[in-house]
Amino acid sequence: MGTTLSVPIGCWRDQTLLHENNWPVLEYDDNPLAKLNPSHFAGDGFDTDKMVITFFPEVITKLLSSGGLREACVIPGENPVPIYRFTEKEDILLTLGQVGCPACGGNLDLFHAMGIEKVMFCGGGGVLDRNIEVGQVLVVDGAIRDEGFSYQYLPPSRIVYTDPQVTDRIVSCLEKRDVPYLRGLVWTTDAIFRETADRIALRKEEGAKIVEMEQAACIAVARFRNFAYGALIYGGDDLTGEDWDGRSWRSREGVRYDLVRLCSDLVREI
Repeated sequence: MGTTLSVPIGCWRDQTLLHENNWPVLEYDDNPLAKLNPSHFAGDGFDTDKMVITFFPEVITKLLSSGGLREACVIPGENPVPIYRFTEKEDILLTLGQVGCPACGGNLDLFHAMGIEKVMFCGGGGVLDRNIEVGQVLVVDGAIRDEGFSYQYLPPSRIVYTDPQVTDRIVSCLEKRDVPYLRGLVWTTDAIFRETADRIALRKEEGAKIVEMEQAACIAVARFRNFAYGALIYGGDDLTGEDWDGRSWRSREGVRYDLVRLCSDLVREI
C-alpha cells in the first residue's frame, strides 16, 4: 500500500499532498505549481479565449488557400506551433493538434495559460464497434486512461470524464442543427502498436467506442485548470475484425472539413 507525504509549499493553501506509491505513475501530487509552469512561456497571450484543435492538416491548408483562415502567430520553440484565426470568426483560433498525450496535453495547458478558456477538439480514431460507420461522430463523455500523462494532473482513476454540463451543451447544439451523433467513452492509449485483441475486447466491454491517443490528457488538463473543453471524434479505421481495416478513413475530406467548421460554431456555445 502507498503512504502519503505532506509537502508544504507556502502558497495556494497550507499544504499539498504527494501520494507516494510503488508505481511512480500513480504518485499524484495535487500541488498546482511546478518548477516549470506554462505561465513561463505564455508571453502576452492571445486576444481571445476560444480555440479549435484539429488533427486534419489538409483542412487547414484548404481554409488558408480559400481565405477562410489567416495566420495569427507562431508559438516559438524547438517545435514551433502555428496558430491561425478564422477570418469570418475573428474571436476563434485554430491550431493543428500534436499526436500523443504529452504533446497535445502539454500544448493545451500552454494555450490555457495564454488565455484560452473554451476549446473544441475534432479528430478521428479507430472504432471498437463495427457498426460505427466511417465518419460517424462521437461526442466524448470521457476517456479510459491507458496512458501516463493524465495521472500528473488528476488522481488515479480508470476513467476521466468531461464536464457533463459542457458535454450536454454540445449535444444540445448538435440536436438543434440536426447533426447525428453517438455519445460515449474513448480509450486513450500511448501505444498504437500495442492494441492487442484482448485489450480491445476489454476496452469495448468497459464501454469504449473509439480508440485514440489524446483525450485522457486533454480532459485531465481541462478539469485540473478548470476551463471548458469538448471533443468530437469521428469513426475511422476498424479494429474489430481479425485483421486491421483502414477503411480509407483519412481520405474523408468532406467529413473532416465539416467537423472543423462545426467545431468553430460549437466553441462559442460551450
